[in-house]
Amino acid sequence: MPTAVISDIHANLEALEGVLADIDRRGVDRVVCLGDIVGYGPDPLPCIDLVRERCEWSLMGNHDFGVLYEPTNFNASAESAAYWTRARFDAEPDEAARRDRYDFLGQLRVRVLETPPDLRAPVLAVHGSPRRPINEYIFNHDPDRAPEKVSSIFERIDWLCFVGHTHIPGVFIIEPNGDPDFYPPAELTDRCYTITEEKAIINVGSVGQPRDNNPHASYAILHADRVEFARVEYDAHATAEKIKDIPELDDRLGLRLLEGA
Repeated sequence: MPTAVISDIHANLEALEGVLADIDRRGVDRVVCLGDIVGYGPDPLPCIDLVRERCEWSLMGNHDFGVLYEPTNFNASAESAAYWTRARFDAEPDEAARRDRYDFLGQLRVRVLETPPDLRAPVLAVHGSPRRPINEYIFNHDPDRAPEKVSSIFERIDWLCFVGHTHIPGVFIIEPNGDPDFYPPAELTDRCYTITEEKAIINVGSVGQPRDNNPHASYAILHADRVEFARVEYDAHATAEKIKDIPELDDRLGLRLLEGA
C-alpha cells in the first residue's frame, strides 16, 4: 500500500485540495503530513480540518508551533501571519470546533518512527531534521557548503528519513566516497528515488508554498521499492488574491506562489 507524504501546506486550500484530488486519482489511500499545516496562507481553518479528515497522522511544524505557542525567530511577515492565524482560530464561533482544532495542534508529534505498509524496516519522519525536528533546515546546498552538518545528521538515522521545511524537494544521500550529495527530482530517473539499503533523507517539498522555482504543489509517494515525486498544478492566482485581500498577510506571500520562489 503506497503512502502519500505531504508537507508545508501553509494554509493554501487550493493547493491542498489539488494535491488530495491527485492522490485520489492515483488510488493512494494512505496520507501522512510532515507539518506546517498553517502559516503564511489565507485558509488555515479549512486546511486544518482537511488534514484532520484525510491524514492518518501529522507532525508539528514550526509554523504550527508558532500559532499554538509563540512565533519565535520568525521574520516580520511570518510573525504577522502567525498572529492572524491564531486570531482566526479564536474567532471560530463554534466552541467545540475551536477546541477541537486547538487540541489537534496541541497533540501533534515532533517525530514518527514507523514501518509503513510493504516496507521492511522503520522509517523516520520529522518536519525539519532528526537533530531538531521542528526548526532545523537541511538545505539543498548543505552537501557543498556544510558537509559536516549533513554527515552529522545522517549519523542520527538508520535508513530512510522524510522531511519538509525547506520547501525544496529532493534526496540527500552519502556517496560511496563518504561525501554527502543532493539530487533534485529532475535528476532522478522518472522522478523516482529507488529504495536500496543505503541511508537517504527525502524532502517531499511543499504543497502550499514551493520554493524550487516551480509553482506547482509538491508531494511524494512512498512505494515498497521507490519514492515518487509528484507535482500538481493548481490555481495559485486565487490563493494570491485571497492573501492580497487580508491586510495582516504580506502581499509577497501571495506573489511568490506564482513563481514558486
